[in-house]
Amino acid sequence: MTVVYIDLLFLLNLIANYLLLLAAGRISGAVLVRWRIGLGAGLGALYAALIFLPGLVWLAYWPCKLATGVLMSLVAYGGERHLLRVTVIFFCASAALAGAVLGLELLGNVSLTVKHRVFYTQLDIRLLLLLFVACYFVMSAFFRRTGQQGREMVQLEIVIDGKEARLTALRDTGHTLTDPADNRPVVVVYWKALTNVLPNWADPADPVQSVERCHAAGSRQARLVPYRAVGVDHGVLLAVRAQLVSVEGKPQGRLLVALSPTPVDDGGGYQALIGGI
Repeated sequence: MTVVYIDLLFLLNLIANYLLLLAAGRISGAVLVRWRIGLGAGLGALYAALIFLPGLVWLAYWPCKLATGVLMSLVAYGGERHLLRVTVIFFCASAALAGAVLGLELLGNVSLTVKHRVFYTQLDIRLLLLLFVACYFVMSAFFRRTGQQGREMVQLEIVIDGKEARLTALRDTGHTLTDPADNRPVVVVYWKALTNVLPNWADPADPVQSVERCHAAGSRQARLVPYRAVGVDHGVLLAVRAQLVSVEGKPQGRLLVALSPTPVDDGGGYQALIGGI
């Protein structure tokens, strides 16, 4: 007979659910709101714990599991335009993690789940947590690398400090630069295309000093965005938080606009790069 400690069961499933929802959001390009992801993960962990309470075993049937998964996705990403994609990826990631756990159980002759295939172990919690983290990174890397590549020209409008700039951008789904804070895409623009709208403190050739001048002026509009490119292992770009970015007339919100000190085009007649938004 296995004795199940509800607090430990809740904690393990909370961590697993959080990583699964986070991976689904990152892979699909959804906006990450951490407290909502945590709330969705907590809902799933509560469901896992309730199954083991007297009289609630009916919650283990697959319609309840399916409904709980959909509800978790809604809590974490409700209102997101990529909601369907996030939900599908969340279920696929859950199945992948379950398969990895089952394989480890068979190979290692250990039990990492209990009745109803709920994540739980009293043998080595660190092993299960390590598996969760490893699956998260593997799934994120795999799905990002296998995403379809597409390129097209679009019209871009950027509003900074009430001033608007219109330019041509290359929409390239292989462009995956995102804001580390919320996973929203970052627009990369050749800085000369924005000379009429940039604040006085912005100098793309000296991003660190620019951020310091921005903060000294009492603003938090400037950010440093790390990036990697061909011939550049580690670099940073000065980024400015726009009041509004629109693509083909469709508002995309307050995206970060990273200022490239060199032209971003290859003779193709565009001044900016955006991802698949």
